[in-house]
Amino acid sequence: MTDDPLAARAIAFYLPQYHPIPENDEWWGPGFTEWTNVTRAKRLFPSHKQPHLPADLGFYDLRLPEAREAQAALAAEYGIAAFCYWHYWFGAGSQILERPFAEVLASGSPSLPFCLGWANESWSGVWHGAPGRILREQTYLGAEDDQRHFDAILPAFRDERYFRVNDKPVFYVYRPHLLPDAPAFVERWQVMARAAGLEGLYLVAEVTDSFGRWMPYTSAIEDGFDAGVHMRHPADVHGVRGFSMRVMRKLRQLEVYPYSTRDELWDQVRAHPQWQPAVLPNWDSTPRSHRRGFVLTGATPERFATNVAAAVETLQDRPEQERLLWVKSWNEWAEGNYLEPDQEYGRQWLEALREGLTRRGR
Repeated sequence: MTDDPLAARAIAFYLPQYHPIPENDEWWGPGFTEWTNVTRAKRLFPSHKQPHLPADLGFYDLRLPEAREAQAALAAEYGIAAFCYWHYWFGAGSQILERPFAEVLASGSPSLPFCLGWANESWSGVWHGAPGRILREQTYLGAEDDQRHFDAILPAFRDERYFRVNDKPVFYVYRPHLLPDAPAFVERWQVMARAAGLEGLYLVAEVTDSFGRWMPYTSAIEDGFDAGVHMRHPADVHGVRGFSMRVMRKLRQLEVYPYSTRDELWDQVRAHPQWQPAVLPNWDSTPRSHRRGFVLTGATPERFATNVAAAVETLQDRPEQERLLWVKSWNEWAEGNYLEPDQEYGRQWLEALREGLTRRGR
């Protein structure tokens, strides 16, 4: 630990799927949560490390305020400025997994700042061994539904804990390329925000895939978003395994990989003031997808710290309010990208983040 000032504001994505809900009971069996996938994970090749199990925080239940308080205290201790809670709005008021954040909002606790990330894609069984099964379809119903959606989360925007840039609440869109008309979406939401007495919104679009290897959305700034987020997988990761290896090879054949060297993405982010970096400590989706999963090998806390420092360095010429580092994720245990203490590394992922936030440069 260090008392050095932090060179960026780190926002960690937060998955709320750690409590039972009727839908998951119906789809996957009584009592299903993300821990169900985590605990049944198996080693699939000799160097594969599974299962990854929690340490300090245990197998928490997010219905308990004590669990949420412990998470927030740990995050703040290691330099995380805010959680970005994944928010699910499928249209016409259809939501899911909303309870943890609703209780954070209603109770006023914990005090850690937060923002919302709209996970705007259909839920299917692809991550749970049933790829052809649509569980909840994402719909886009136009201006009236946008107003209903905005009104539903306006109390969050008005909360004093809500994370802001230049006094504008931050709202993150996970799959902006799926919006039927992105410029119209941006314009409507900004108009609604100003009509509600806000300064406007700070709208952020995720523009790359989860590993920063291709860009499904290339017009974020032209469409009116305030920032476009570029992911970067852990430094010096050695490879992938299984079904996803074939997918990645196919993507190479299609020439959709715009960044050919380790540092080229960060050079691009540095050169574009409205691009923001996102980092992930590791990736292993086999707890959800088994042999169809995607495994990045060779990730370590030391390499993560180096990657964080490189990302932070890209932000140093920007206004302080806009030095945002996105971290995927706080607690995506079944995808292998989490910062919470585990039984292998303890708090080393958190320590690496803190080190990277205070160590400028590559």
